[in-house]
Amino acid sequence: MPSKGIALVTGAAQGIGRAVALRLADDGFDVAVNDISANSEHLESLVEEIQKKGRASSKHIADVSQEEQVKEMVDGVVQTLGGLDVMVANAGVRGRSGIPFPEVSTEEWDRIMLINTRGPFLCYKYAAIQMIKQGRGGRIIGASSIAGKQALAQPHYSASKFAVRGLTQSAALDLGKHGITVNAYAPGAVDTTLLVGEDQEKADAIRAHFKERSPLKLIGVPEDIANLVSFMASKESQFITGQSISINGGLFFD
Repeated sequence: MPSKGIALVTGAAQGIGRAVALRLADDGFDVAVNDISANSEHLESLVEEIQKKGRASSKHIADVSQEEQVKEMVDGVVQTLGGLDVMVANAGVRGRSGIPFPEVSTEEWDRIMLINTRGPFLCYKYAAIQMIKQGRGGRIIGASSIAGKQALAQPHYSASKFAVRGLTQSAALDLGKHGITVNAYAPGAVDTTLLVGEDQEKADAIRAHFKERSPLKLIGVPEDIANLVSFMASKESQFITGQSISINGGLFFD
């Protein structure tokens, strides 16, 4: 099957990012994947899995909060796969929960904002530069959260995800004339290590809590988010831009 284009997924070594990368490969995209060096082996196996689907793939180690690394990452994707049509700025961190507001340190605030807000900004920026140069439009997709729609008692995390919504809207206003749409997904509870952790007993309790809160009595899985990103990356989404789309099992209604 001819390639639909070239996609880059950041934070792809596990969880939502991994599911998105595999889904885009199934959709017919050649897929470059990114994460930090500590997750290099996971990226290697992901590249192999994508290639087994008959799609080209490449691994790109970079810290998305560092401008030169993001620039080199995008340049590397272009050199290796031939261009960039879809940027999925998925990489992010949650930070510690349960910290009283007055006890959130400036160091913790800065760490979360660097990765969750500066990271998407840099990914959007360098993806846009490349897409404008190519002259064939594109899709830029970011990761917001239910916490970017209705704040949680985690000021640093919520602020970072609200910021992604503003960034997405602003970029959409400017890039539309180039045929580039800019949107974000805003997941609720998704069954990943980021949400449930490694402790099995605690993980089961967390899953039960969110299932009870959901009108559907479900907790999300990474493939649910990947299904939405698949549509956002497609030609069929051409009339949608500037949106942060909730996908949360009914935990929060827009």
